[in-house]
Amino acid sequence: MGVSVARIRVLVVDDHRIFAESLAAALAAEPDVDVSAAGSGPAALRCLERAAAEGRRYDVMLVDAELGILAPGGVRTIPAPRAEGDAGGGDGISLVGGVRSTHPHIRTVVLAEKDDPRRAAAALQAGASGWVAKDCSLQRLLTVIRGVLRDETHLPAALLTGVLRELTAERKHRTESEQLVESLTPREREVLRCMVAGLGRKAVAERLFLSPHTVRTHMQNVLGKLGVHSTLAAVALARRAGVGPAALTGDVVERGGQLAQ
Repeated sequence: MGVSVARIRVLVVDDHRIFAESLAAALAAEPDVDVSAAGSGPAALRCLERAAAEGRRYDVMLVDAELGILAPGGVRTIPAPRAEGDAGGGDGISLVGGVRSTHPHIRTVVLAEKDDPRRAAAALQAGASGWVAKDCSLQRLLTVIRGVLRDETHLPAALLTGVLRELTAERKHRTESEQLVESLTPREREVLRCMVAGLGRKAVAERLFLSPHTVRTHMQNVLGKLGVHSTLAAVALARRAGVGPAALTGDVVERGGQLAQ
């Protein structure tokens, strides 16, 4: 009577079909690995949802760092990064973040064509457990797959110093951003959250029962205290500090028929 072997379910996500199918075939030759392949972020999300509904969840997702599309002429382009928390399946690192929020049990490993400390650090921050070269050996990849299932983090030795530098810099920037946001008054923080939500001056005025002139003053104060010169820069700093958008809940009714000053 044979011994039952715990199987590892792996999903390969890469828009290079030949690479994805070749890698899937190589992994499938292992006695303890079941593998499927998806050619895009949305396709991967459908695979994950279908597997979860059928009670056969994936354990590990291998995703191309530069999951993108081919523009006319065969030139590869990378989609713009998606908003935080969006699981829409854009570039590989955005997909990692989306899957982490919707399928937190899955361990993700990013497959990269080149070593890039900044993108590797971004992948780890998004929730990846590993970053490996696409041209690594099959045995190396299997070691990483089995390692991340033991909650290990795997990075090439050549990337460690650069990734640590990036993570340290990001932590410093986040701390500085948090301190700047703390300098705002409660009302200014409300205005900032509305700015993060993409509301313009008039919409903020209606939401907070303020006059447009008062909102303009608050916005100018926010920019000044944060040390930035545009709404876009203020929003970027706010997101870095962990400030979320104001919840948008339908139409705003004016209080008492008048705008508060």
